[in-house]
Amino acid sequence: MYLLSKDLIFPPVHLANKDGLLAIGGDLSIERLLLAYRSGIFPWYNKGEPIIWYCPETRMVLFPKDLKISKSMKQVIRKNEFKVTFNQNFEAVISNCKTIKRNGQGGTWITDEMQEAYIKLHKLGIAQSVEVWKHCDGAHCDKELVGGLYGIDLGTVFCGESMFSKVNNTSKIAFIYLVEKLEKENYKLIDCQVYNSHLESLGADEIPRDEFLRYLK
Repeated sequence: MYLLSKDLIFPPVHLANKDGLLAIGGDLSIERLLLAYRSGIFPWYNKGEPIIWYCPETRMVLFPKDLKISKSMKQVIRKNEFKVTFNQNFEAVISNCKTIKRNGQGGTWITDEMQEAYIKLHKLGIAQSVEVWKHCDGAHCDKELVGGLYGIDLGTVFCGESMFSKVNNTSKIAFIYLVEKLEKENYKLIDCQVYNSHLESLGADEIPRDEFLRYLK
């Protein structure tokens, strides 16, 4: 495991261990985060721990053309019970991703430091969000945020970071709308980082690290 210094550098990704752990330390400066994502590396650690950087041997990704929408999800979308927006309330999305309780998880990996760093990236147009609201009916709108996601936009690759749902299926709706938007904009893929059955059901699959890195060039 490589111990980072103040120098803006990461070790070669093939030095990551079998769990994908590549390096420890450093900071969450805009410059380091951009270097990390452009190199296929992402931070993932818990409160009270040093910053840990990962680059797994296999990468969970979704090619936009491979998006799968089940019949039940198509029915949910057709009901038009929700409104989807982009980059309308990034701070609320990351806050919900940070605090929402998830089955099998005792806490969150989104620290205060990480939240602050990604808000800075959003203000630069690099971190993006998708919001799912209760449906607006004419002039009457609940304005209740019930789902969403955020990630890093590298231009032709979108690196998904986290999502949340307060109402069933709303994180899936956010993801589906994002993928459809990115497909129209000719994005190569969505980086989902590590295996997730939730995203596998939507068409995501694992590819070798070397193949993933080629898409970042």
